[in-house]
Amino acid sequence: MKFNQFQKLLTGAIERVGEAPASLAPVAPDTLPPLVLAYIGDAWFSLYVRTQLLSYEWRQVRVLHTLDATVISATMQAYALRLLEPILKSEELEIVRRGRNAKSRTPKSASVQDYHSSTGFESLLGYLFLKQEQERLEELAAAAFSVIAQEITAKMQQGGKK
Repeated sequence: MKFNQFQKLLTGAIERVGEAPASLAPVAPDTLPPLVLAYIGDAWFSLYVRTQLLSYEWRQVRVLHTLDATVISATMQAYALRLLEPILKSEELEIVRRGRNAKSRTPKSASVQDYHSSTGFESLLGYLFLKQEQERLEELAAAAFSVIAQEITAKMQQGGKK
């Protein structure tokens, strides 16, 4: 996308944000691009992880941030997705596939494969959140958090940093 086009879209979005709607219209997640679903899923999972971490540490923000960054990393999300895929429904696997195949820029902090897998995972969480499937969302997030925590613990016991 060219910068001028980006600026025009941004300006239009800012103007619409200023127009408060009378009520929030429900969003149909089936119609949203996978990267938009991932955007929502990323925010939701980050908040979920942060609230879970309060059970273990609530005095030191630096410790919380370090743990949070490790748990929500693309590498750990990709790891969790690999373990959770067998329990995903066909509709959920399709959302993951769409998210995994979405064209996006890959940060240097993760492999391309891990980053795309984590985008698929986040797309699924965003989809479930917007469909208001809270029970399934919580079930998958709790399972992901559990396997990630176990992996981090195992790595620390083996002498690794994360």
